[in-house]
Amino acid sequence: MKKALRLSICFAILLLIVLFAVSVPGQTPAPAAIVIEGGTLIDGNGGAPVPDSVVVIQGNRIAAVSRKGQATYPPNAKIIKADGKFILPGLWDSQVSNSWYFAEPQLNHGVTSTIDVGTGGETSVPYRDAVMHGKLVAPRGFTGISRISSSNAGVWSNWTGLESPLTPTWVPKTVEETRAAVRLRVAAGADYIIFYDGGLPMDFYRAGFDEARKTNTPVFTRAYGPILLPGDAALLGSVNIPHSAGIGLAVTQDPSKWPTRDDRSELDRYAEMDDAKAAALVKVLVEHHTALVPTFMINFPGYPKDWPQFAPENRKLLTEPGLLAYYPAYAVNTALGNGGGRAETGAVRERRMKGFQNALRFHKMLIDAGGRVVVSGNTNEGKAPGLDLHHEMQILAEAGIGNMQIIQGSTRWAAELIGKQKILGTVEAGKLADVIVVDADPLQDIRNLDKINTVILNGGVVELGYHSWYRSPFNMVGSYSPTVEGLPWTAAVKNALRGGSGGNGAVATGRTAPVTDPANSPQPAIETIAPYMVTQGAASTITITGFNFVRRSQVLFDGKPVRFEAVSPTEIHIMLDAEQLRTAGRFDIVVKNPEPFEPAMGNRIWGNGTSNQAHLIVNFKYD
Repeated sequence: MKKALRLSICFAILLLIVLFAVSVPGQTPAPAAIVIEGGTLIDGNGGAPVPDSVVVIQGNRIAAVSRKGQATYPPNAKIIKADGKFILPGLWDSQVSNSWYFAEPQLNHGVTSTIDVGTGGETSVPYRDAVMHGKLVAPRGFTGISRISSSNAGVWSNWTGLESPLTPTWVPKTVEETRAAVRLRVAAGADYIIFYDGGLPMDFYRAGFDEARKTNTPVFTRAYGPILLPGDAALLGSVNIPHSAGIGLAVTQDPSKWPTRDDRSELDRYAEMDDAKAAALVKVLVEHHTALVPTFMINFPGYPKDWPQFAPENRKLLTEPGLLAYYPAYAVNTALGNGGGRAETGAVRERRMKGFQNALRFHKMLIDAGGRVVVSGNTNEGKAPGLDLHHEMQILAEAGIGNMQIIQGSTRWAAELIGKQKILGTVEAGKLADVIVVDADPLQDIRNLDKINTVILNGGVVELGYHSWYRSPFNMVGSYSPTVEGLPWTAAVKNALRGGSGGNGAVATGRTAPVTDPANSPQPAIETIAPYMVTQGAASTITITGFNFVRRSQVLFDGKPVRFEAVSPTEIHIMLDAEQLRTAGRFDIVVKNPEPFEPAMGNRIWGNGTSNQAHLIVNFKYD
């Protein structure tokens, strides 16, 4: 009796485990096959739609594309009835400052691939690869890793020199440094190279393009000038000009009238567009296969005719209860505060509205001449992810660009931009199975493209909606995901120590000293971590450098003390075993010194004995 009871309990536990394994929501495991039956296929190639189509998916690939009555269905296939609906490739958002919490909103709006702007740094590649291998339910995140620029900008403006070589943004000082920066990004897994502005010497650009060509790596250029302008970028071989950067300057009658680059002066430039200059530039862009990603949403807020409806739609998305369980409040507030447009009135508004209409007209000229306009709402923390892509499509429709061309600019042309057209971008046999089904005809109204019925990503049906449990192991935030945080603070502490006691001696003297056990602990700080990425389940030794490491320091990995060796006051070796590295993700490392602490230096207390954070990426183990 007891034996039977034990067997029953064991069976019940096993059954619960199995039920739990198959009931976790998200992307369901891909069945033996999926058949999408009966819908009208708009395959992304630009041809006539195909009614009564059948799309057969096996594993993560499209196995066959056929017609009703002509297709053989694999045994036990899951049938998705699409009669009266429309089947398309998964959508691409082609200019994204990617953050992990964008994933569900993007998928809910049919976005299955993104092209980033190089703000993710070292985290970008493991994030992309996790999606590609089905470890993470999110749009495929193709990446440039980081940008090559003429100056440090934004959050990176307070440059210390301690930053990793893949930190956005990187400023080369020589031609050879430019080549090295390109080689490093290619070796790190970048899908393309990004030149962030037009202010480097022309020799730097020539060298960078030459280096990228050696590996057939596409190059993007924000050709704002003053040195590199859109025509120059096209002649060098740039496949893309994000933001349509520099176009207004290139086509205006008198560039000297509007020398300052900002969105307002860009409209002023377009207001005085010289049609002959515009036609000549269009010819160059078409001949050299240089696409534009205009991002009208961010460039010219308040000017599109549909602008008043965008803000309430954004609010509806960003107040979804499931989404708010994990979506950062600051990002919600930033996005909701961006819906007001601009306050220009009178003659200024009239002139800039003319500029906006000319900007639309230029991009229609490019399309009409056989060029490419690729679509993105410039998704970042100030936007409504997924929805902003559809808003941008509405603006392109306002420009008179055809709905089929807008669809291609959100599917096939985007894949071609980064050389992924052999695996993605259209619904064709042999390609990866990223497919959407919508309830109404997007060729009749581009807004119908947002009437999402079904999303298939990598061969699996995505459970749409917002789930409070949604997380990403890498916690990538597009605006700031460095390997070591707080480096300006680290540099300030180091500078203060040079003028003071020097704590443990190493900083003040500049020499490697024995690790000591002072009565009062100095404030520790981290400068570098190497390697910054290891493989899941592989025991590893991690080296961190910094200063003020003492004999009784603790090293915390993911909040827990771990074994280490203090080699010197400026170097620590951390020994992590396979068990500690069993889970993939991005984990904090800090050094904590014991109380009591040194008195304040220069009448300032620099910390509480705990260092700034370094981050170790534990990548998934792939077969």
